[in-house]
Amino acid sequence: MAGAAQLISWLRAEWGSLTRFNRSDRRWPMPFAAALSSGLPLLVGASFSHLDYGLISSLGGMLFLYLPETPMYHRMVVLLACAFALIASYAAGVISQLYPPATIPALTITAILVTMVSRYYGMPPPGSFFFVMAASIGAHTPGGILDVPLKVGLLTMGCLLASLIAFLYSLITLRRQPPRPIRPLPAPTFDFVVFDAVIIGLFVGIALALAHALQLVQPYWVPVSCLAVLQGMTLRAVWTKQIHRIVDTAIGLLLAWGVLLLPLSAWTIPLVMIALAFCIEMLIVRHYALAAIFITPLTILLVEAATLGQTSPAPLIAARFWDTVLGCLVGLLGGVCLHSPRFRATVSPLIRRLLPTGLTSTPPVP
Repeated sequence: MAGAAQLISWLRAEWGSLTRFNRSDRRWPMPFAAALSSGLPLLVGASFSHLDYGLISSLGGMLFLYLPETPMYHRMVVLLACAFALIASYAAGVISQLYPPATIPALTITAILVTMVSRYYGMPPPGSFFFVMAASIGAHTPGGILDVPLKVGLLTMGCLLASLIAFLYSLITLRRQPPRPIRPLPAPTFDFVVFDAVIIGLFVGIALALAHALQLVQPYWVPVSCLAVLQGMTLRAVWTKQIHRIVDTAIGLLLAWGVLLLPLSAWTIPLVMIALAFCIEMLIVRHYALAAIFITPLTILLVEAATLGQTSPAPLIAARFWDTVLGCLVGLLGGVCLHSPRFRATVSPLIRRLLPTGLTSTPPVP
């Protein structure tokens, strides 16, 4: 009886985490501006009959999501720094795909570096997520060496457009409400900044290595799902994110299937993606699980929109589900290691000895 009572209590707790809504003061202008940042490049690409170009620039439009609610001078500096990181991450992925064996170490190193910097400067969510996603997509987008400047340039233009929209959005919103104060940076520690970043990066690399070993058709989503789970700050949060990710992806794939069955064109795809992006940004601060349902069809369109209609959507839907399951399982294993005191006590000294002294020391934040 005690075991049954514990099981019921656990199921209630899981159901509560899946159905709990959070309060938020986010109003519609921010989600609308975010949706425009990722949607306008698609409309421009459609007007020139190059939706594939618009999709790359649309990935750069995700930069808007890093806009803080601080004074103008601070928010634009943060945004431009994030733009550089997003461009560099995508470039690393695109260059690595020229020599396929380099994609796994390139993504691993990218995940370590962007996680380390994100934690050092105390970046709030989405943190390192979109940097790693850009690198993973770039690493699995076919192309030759002459395509590298074009792809990186297209993503850069998407970042510039997102920065312009963020500047105009800030001009309007700062007239109506005062900015939030700049939060002091957290005191950096080796465990939080260096150790966590190395473990997260290694498990992202392991997720991609498994995806390649299993010869998955679209392996780019496996490390992204792994990172999404690893971003939980506690083991409980990691477990909850894993459950959310798998359940919401399954529901989101049903929505994606319905979207892919529609008679989509070069002009309707951008409109659908703008609507999905708006729904995500309205919901994600209130209910992550509900927002994740819309994330799945958006990311499928973001990568596959240029080739839609050439094949049945069924293989794509099935592949995305198993990619998510594999990534979540690797992420859960990484979360167990990340939050295990025994694992930390064993591995942390090894990392300290292997890394240069300048990386293992944690100077005060300027």
